[in-house]
Amino acid sequence: MEVTIAAAQYPITEHVDFLAWRRHTERWVAQAAGQKAQLLVFPEYGSMELVSLFSEDIRQNIRQQVREMDALRADFCTVFAELARLYGVSIVAPSFPVLLKKELVNRAYVFSPKGLVGYQDKFFMTRFENEHWGISSGEKELTMFEADWGRFGIQICYDVEFSLSSQLLCNLGASLVVAPSCTETIRGATRVHVGARARALENQCYTVVSQTVGNALWSPAVDINYGFSAFYSTPDTGLPEEGIIASHTPQAEDWLVQTLDLSKIEKVRNDGSVFNFKDHRRLYGGFMEDQVKLHRAIL
Repeated sequence: MEVTIAAAQYPITEHVDFLAWRRHTERWVAQAAGQKAQLLVFPEYGSMELVSLFSEDIRQNIRQQVREMDALRADFCTVFAELARLYGVSIVAPSFPVLLKKELVNRAYVFSPKGLVGYQDKFFMTRFENEHWGISSGEKELTMFEADWGRFGIQICYDVEFSLSSQLLCNLGASLVVAPSCTETIRGATRVHVGARARALENQCYTVVSQTVGNALWSPAVDINYGFSAFYSTPDTGLPEEGIIASHTPQAEDWLVQTLDLSKIEKVRNDGSVFNFKDHRRLYGGFMEDQVKLHRAIL
């Protein structure tokens, strides 16, 4: 089974009103749909460009702006639901700070032509999210998204740097993990990409990274962005030798579009050069409780 996926290198753009933002978003969706993409992946916190609709006081108040965003959440979801239906695509929307009672979580909504189908909250917070924005970890719940072409899960930015959730998703049948991300620096982007490559290796799966790019100097929260989109696999039979399917030029505003053959994942998991996925499952199935002898080797 094959699927064509578009991963955005997305700029945080200033808008004069909500209609201008909707038109901008539709242009992006239309461009990816025009390249036959079936699944569109937007980056983490791409929604923060909506802060440009607020007053200057709110723009400059990092903690207030993420709470004020909640007033736009319903309209934000309506737009993506309409665009998914209009263009016949599934969309991992830019993650959105969602206010739940008194706490904020970082949530990626997923839409199909049928409408809103689910979401994934971020588990692990970066120091900036915790200390400056006041965003909390989401409930430890994972969502498996099932399409007619296969199953996938979402690991938002920092989450993809940890192995357990991706392992649980793949144990449930995922052959694809997408990682929407927002990073300021080369080192931040590198951590996400290294994490995504590690998850592809451990689980013998595909991983896809989408990141914010460019500067938005009007925003103190997401003012500087560095990133690039990429598609990774395990380096195994029938897949790229280095596990890199494709990557885009950093900082370019664009979609990276690739068609993935999900049947190759099943093949390498069952008869690959190695059995990373099966052996990694053993790690969480009791192997860690086995007695391990440690030896010192002095060079």
